[in-house]
Amino acid sequence: MGVLMSKRQTVEQVQKVSLAVSAFKDGLKDRPLSKRKAETSSRSGSKVEAAEQVLEEEEEERGKDATAGPSQHQPRDNSFNRDAWERLRDGRGVEPEEFERANRFTPPAFLRPIRGLQDDDPLEISLEKAEQFTNDEMCEICEVWTAESLFPCRICTRVFHDGCLRRMGYLQNDSALEVTETAHTETGWSCCYCDNLNLLLTEEETYSLKETIKQCKIIAESCLTVDDYLHYKNQVYKKLNDKQMTEELEEQVLLQFSALDPDKKGQLEWSDFLSHESILLLQKLRTQNSLLRLLSTKERERARAAFKSLDLDNDGLICGSECRKACQVWFRKQPKETPSCNVSSISHVGPMSESSPASSSSAKSQEKTLLTTEQEDARQVDWDTFLKENVTFILAARPNSTAIHLRPPV
Repeated sequence: MGVLMSKRQTVEQVQKVSLAVSAFKDGLKDRPLSKRKAETSSRSGSKVEAAEQVLEEEEEERGKDATAGPSQHQPRDNSFNRDAWERLRDGRGVEPEEFERANRFTPPAFLRPIRGLQDDDPLEISLEKAEQFTNDEMCEICEVWTAESLFPCRICTRVFHDGCLRRMGYLQNDSALEVTETAHTETGWSCCYCDNLNLLLTEEETYSLKETIKQCKIIAESCLTVDDYLHYKNQVYKKLNDKQMTEELEEQVLLQFSALDPDKKGQLEWSDFLSHESILLLQKLRTQNSLLRLLSTKERERARAAFKSLDLDNDGLICGSECRKACQVWFRKQPKETPSCNVSSISHVGPMSESSPASSSSAKSQEKTLLTTEQEDARQVDWDTFLKENVTFILAARPNSTAIHLRPPV
């Protein structure tokens, strides 16, 4: 089936033709100079002419091979390249698996962010002025446009082929089905860049976190039990304050452990632990203005929608208790057996069983805290304050994991 393409897409397609021609490099080495000139001129024409020119030359080459025997320079994946050219000529796009894998599926290089001199300056984000965004048209990994469905990231504008994600090792077992089910829903799916909160840290911040984990003798890439997690938190607190944690603080630590372990396995995955520690470090070292600069356009738009849904009288103000509850709304992705979060129905964050180490000791204190919070937090909150108080929780909700990496206030 034909595909209608914009002018921009046509230009990008022509660029991809030039890249694909390199796949025939070995087969072109022994060709006469006249043919090379013909191919060079075809590159300057349209993508259809370029595709037809190469297909004609391949036909002639196969005719010569039939009489003179197999050529040592014939590419092994010639049939795949031919199919790719035919799809491109017919306007059906180029499938990523039909290109040379050696140069197409190398892990993308990632450069850690660098703090700017103006990162801490006030940032104006308007409530009324909506921001427009458009998802990319090319797969982030193979940089090829195809006519098939692409999976968009719910945080950034990148899009991906599921086949490319599998070859890169980003989709394994249940995660492949998860992407298919949620990528085009309200819940959405975070790409490999946005899923890892540790990638928000600078080199200096990353080194600081690694040293802290190393000094506390936590083994990298390992799971942490509740005792390991409590011991780690005690060591970090003692190092900073030169004293042991109080029972009340330990209780908060256990509540955070429960939020990080929604499936009640009794242990934390390394990725969840690292994301939790990364967001805590950002909260500690960065100003709110600096954190606001980390929000993507999509996240800012969701924040606008959340505030407007709470501001029923459209006066630009909401009460403090509503602002606190909104911190929990960002963690929309919950385990399948539990209902989705909403502003009006949440009493605590993270499922806890009766046998959970945090449940028995904290039930009464949670009820007391809820009553106190409702009575005391009657302040008026404007848009700017709402955004600053919610920014860390918006960032903490980026990972695809059902774990809650920063437990909101109850």
